[in-house]
Amino acid sequence: MSFVNIFFDVDHTLITWDVKLRPGVHEIFARLRDDGHTLYLWSGMGPRWEVVKRFDLHEHVVDCYWKPLYNHRERLAELGVPIVPDYVIDDHAEVVMAFTGTVISPPAMPLDWDREMWRVYDDICGHVERIGRGG
Repeated sequence: MSFVNIFFDVDHTLITWDVKLRPGVHEIFARLRDDGHTLYLWSGMGPRWEVVKRFDLHEHVVDCYWKPLYNHRERLAELGVPIVPDYVIDDHAEVVMAFTGTVISPPAMPLDWDREMWRVYDDICGHVERIGRGG
């Protein structure tokens, strides 16, 4: 089994425009941690510890960072990100294309109908299986 460093964007990925937590975040974060992965948050607005605190994500999230909004890989060191993400989840395709990951759709309304986090989990499991096979 391969373990990966997973970076989640915050706005429109984990939380809605009106600061509600997307359904499934706690469950999927717990599964990912149980699977052995390391979870980080990053945002173009800077380290989002207030989101970790507000939604009680501290047991899952190891650290928070600034997310590079352009020259994504090249700017990691400049922004103090000491780890190259193995997998990213973001609502902006260009961030996902710069690394490897899943583009997540904006939260569905009504919010109770949103199932994106379960799709993300399946995508991550598929990625881990592929890299475990060497490809």
